[in-house]
Amino acid sequence: MGPPGAGKGTQAERIAERFGIPAISTGAIFRANVKGQTELGKQVEAIMASGGYVPDELTNALVRDRLAQDDCVPGFLLDGYPRTVGQLHTLDEHLAQTGRQIDVALELVVDEDQMVARLLARAADQGRADDTEEVIRERMAIYRAQTAPLTEIYSEQGKLRQLDGMGGVDEITGRIADALNDVRS
Repeated sequence: MGPPGAGKGTQAERIAERFGIPAISTGAIFRANVKGQTELGKQVEAIMASGGYVPDELTNALVRDRLAQDDCVPGFLLDGYPRTVGQLHTLDEHLAQTGRQIDVALELVVDEDQMVARLLARAADQGRADDTEEVIRERMAIYRAQTAPLTEIYSEQGKLRQLDGMGGVDEITGRIADALNDVRS
């Protein structure tokens, strides 16, 4: 977890590879659907372009379907989900029905001004139309209002680990791996 620009996607891929589990990124799945002009892609394209969140019903269904795939049996890493308290409760209910649970929630903590700079650089590098400064600021406001409360819930459950998201990519990966190894021990 962490605000836009915290490096969640980069770290999710690295950690998933290190631990041999799939990284499930709702954002990447949505962008692929938009690019492919699927029915889901058409539904979410305008929402994403404005910086809004895709409705919980669509997102929850997508995640449920993905978690049912065989490669998720040994474990999985969620990137960008849950983003709201409602999604968290839906996820917990779904996992309980399948005899699983979230073991740890990692939050990457990064300075907001540096997050804006990261996202603007990524937009220029990758040609992502959804990463204008106005959209970035809107996503940060939405994050603070809707997603940040998840950290409180995970903290109360004893599952939250806050990690410094500043520094080199390898350095941050090392911090995350150490935190996950502590949980697995």
